[in-house]
Amino acid sequence: FLFILFSMSQDEGVDSDDDDTSLSSYGSDLSSRKGYSANLSVFLPLPHKRTGSLLSVYSDAGDFGNVEVQGSVEFAVMYSPVGELIIMIEQCQDLAIADPRKQRTDPYVKTYLYPDKSRRSKRKTSIKKWTANPVYVESLRYKVKREELPDKTLNLSVWHNDSRGRNLFLGQVEISFKIWDWGHEALTWYNLQPKVHCLKCFFKMCYLISGGSKNSTGEIHVWLREAKELRRLKPQGVDSFVKCYILPDTRKKSRQKTRIVKKTQDPVYNHAMVYDGFKTGEVSEACCELTVWDHNTLANQFLGGLRLSLGTGQSYGKKVDWMDSMDEEIQIWKRMLANPNSWVEGELPLRSSMTPRK
Repeated sequence: FLFILFSMSQDEGVDSDDDDTSLSSYGSDLSSRKGYSANLSVFLPLPHKRTGSLLSVYSDAGDFGNVEVQGSVEFAVMYSPVGELIIMIEQCQDLAIADPRKQRTDPYVKTYLYPDKSRRSKRKTSIKKWTANPVYVESLRYKVKREELPDKTLNLSVWHNDSRGRNLFLGQVEISFKIWDWGHEALTWYNLQPKVHCLKCFFKMCYLISGGSKNSTGEIHVWLREAKELRRLKPQGVDSFVKCYILPDTRKKSRQKTRIVKKTQDPVYNHAMVYDGFKTGEVSEACCELTVWDHNTLANQFLGGLRLSLGTGQSYGKKVDWMDSMDEEIQIWKRMLANPNSWVEGELPLRSSMTPRK
């Protein structure tokens, strides 16, 4: 559980017709490496380097063996002139071996358009046999009105087809269309993520300002206390740290980080961060982005995060993809603004995925 202090101066193991999948990918912290954008705010996985997460298959209907959720999936999202949402599934790479005895994986891709989790929302590709690197080049389509899409989320999961009906979960990606750049239609790689229980954050916030004039300035203090039940990505545990941005400032020098706490899924950070110089009204245009990462020499792996803001989709009159705070995140931010110089407590789940910033 992530404690934050601010101040201002399933898919089941069986792939049934009414199964329920969730969660997804934010990418790896590899912007300086070949294959990644030079922009630190874009988190797109590198197709030539995969990261694995050693987690058992989470299932409400039973656990049909331990599968290493690893690899990536390449797909594109677009909206056609005829009123169809099109998911272009290109390929997967470095999927887990579902049947170690036979060294076999027979993968297929499945999608849902949440919140509809019924059979009519399910789409599937063909099954590719005996390969951990399937190539599909198939499109999955939904007849849906454009104005309805901001309330929907794409859940895309990869499965091993088992002849006995015990299809095995190999990983998933989830994309919210609340603020989505429909001009981005290029094929993109996403790291597959495991199904995990919802991690929650507990925190306190305070909007502290000095003076009552229009030109008064204040500070945002962020106190990162601890996290609990982080995803276990390595046998020895998690080497985690937290990054903080107060958006729209994405400069590297404005980024602050905690120390790395090694070999534990329950790290204690006790780290304070201070951002100053905020004039009255500027906090309404800002967003506090907190992301938790597993530290690796080659690739820092995203574990979860929060975006705390008013969630308007705009900052200083411009449309931005990072102002996508959800209901509980928005309510906490509103309570903080409505109660200056008073502590506001909250309890929020860590997001398993976050829309990449531009």
